[in-house]
Amino acid sequence: MTGQEVIIIVATGVAAAALTFISVKLLDHLRRRDAESEAGQIVKRAEQDVESRRREAELEIKETIIQQKAEGEKELRRIRKELHERERLLDKRQDTLEQQAEQLLKQEKIVENTQRKLTERIQDTNRRKDELSKLLDLQRQTLHELSGLNRAEATKRLLEILDTQLQQETGSVILKHERQIAETCDEKAREMLLTSLQRYAAPHTAETTTSTVDIPNDEMKGRIIGREGRNIRAFEKATGVDVIIDDTPGVVIVSAFDMIRREVARLALNKLIADGRIHPSRIEEIVAATQEEMERHVEKAGRQAQQEVDISGLHERIIHLLGRLHFRSSYSQNVLRHSIEVAFVAGMLAEEIGLDGRLGRRCGLLHDIGKAADHEAEGGHPKIGADLLKRYGEPPEVINAAAHHHDDMRVENPYTVVVATADACSASRPGARRETLERYVKRMTELETMASSFAGVNQAFAIQAGRELRVIVNAKETTDETAAKVCHDIAKAFEERLTYPGEIKVTVLRETRHVEMAR
Repeated sequence: MTGQEVIIIVATGVAAAALTFISVKLLDHLRRRDAESEAGQIVKRAEQDVESRRREAELEIKETIIQQKAEGEKELRRIRKELHERERLLDKRQDTLEQQAEQLLKQEKIVENTQRKLTERIQDTNRRKDELSKLLDLQRQTLHELSGLNRAEATKRLLEILDTQLQQETGSVILKHERQIAETCDEKAREMLLTSLQRYAAPHTAETTTSTVDIPNDEMKGRIIGREGRNIRAFEKATGVDVIIDDTPGVVIVSAFDMIRREVARLALNKLIADGRIHPSRIEEIVAATQEEMERHVEKAGRQAQQEVDISGLHERIIHLLGRLHFRSSYSQNVLRHSIEVAFVAGMLAEEIGLDGRLGRRCGLLHDIGKAADHEAEGGHPKIGADLLKRYGEPPEVINAAAHHHDDMRVENPYTVVVATADACSASRPGARRETLERYVKRMTELETMASSFAGVNQAFAIQAGRELRVIVNAKETTDETAAKVCHDIAKAFEERLTYPGEIKVTVLRETRHVEMAR
């Protein structure tokens, strides 16, 4: 090997080593640049993730704030509603206190008049006594002078004359007192009724014959109907109601005159919709369980009514029938609430006339018990109720009140009259029984038309279901004095031409506006 070849080999090795070194450095630089690039991407992704989380946190905070604001507004509406309800109750109590104060004033005036009349009668009696003594002395002297009769004969003749005069005066006094007693009895009866009705003020709600059940979507209607209608037929057969499914979105209607069946059907249908398994066997199972729950609810309603009226010793069957009255209506008036009201009014009336208030409440609570079983026996509810009460050992006063509290009343004890009176008051209380829309509109129109017919009246508005009338008069055609006269004339016209329960408040408004421009 020549020296030149060695040099070439050495040079080649050196070049290879240099090339290898350069390659290693280049690869190391490339790896470092890739690592830096990847680190930058990781940092960038981390920043993006942080930004995304920050935005999500801001959205959550905004949603929380909106939710808290909605809850605060809802709580504020609830508080406002409670305050409004309390204000309404306070106004109602204030009206009741004012009415009671008026009644006390009337009674004080009656006592004063009675005392004055009694004083006048005593004075008149004393005067007549003096006149009679003088007349007797004069007649005695005249008889002795003219007839020459002895004392015994004169006394006998004088007594005959006095007897005739006293019989005539006694008859006139009796007639006078009979008239006064009749007037006093009528007045006392009105006062007792007013006092009893004012002491017990009960709200009334109208009952309907249908119930609505909300469904999540229209697909549920098809599941309720079932294949070829087998589900709806099974449901109607098990509950005894009619299920109405029409084009109304999100609603199924349950119809029945028996309110217990309708309530059972409504509850059972809600359970089936929530459960989702709707088929004939499941329907029968749910309906049976709901009927058991309803029986317990009926029992609870009966016991609550007994406790509310504060009577005891009722048979279990009577309590159950009372609970059934909660699901019975008469002229859209709930029969159980009507019975409770009659019980309180009858108890108060009984106490007013010196009878047993507890027995009066018992008679009033059970007077319509026959309506809970009138579909199980023949005859009207008074006869059915009397038979039931007799069977379960109620007192004769309670049985007689249930049997004769309507037009065929036979007065065998005073509690029957008390219950009949309380029953009539409860049924005729304004709002207790539903009136037709036509009659309501006719009464409102009649009030407004009659008020508008007076001179100077621009507009008239009937409010508060016809118990108040707002009248706006023309300020140019009337004065304050003539506006007061218009108000009086309108109220007088209502009293003379219309028939209405309670009172109608007439308010006349007269307003004068003056406008000037400052330039």
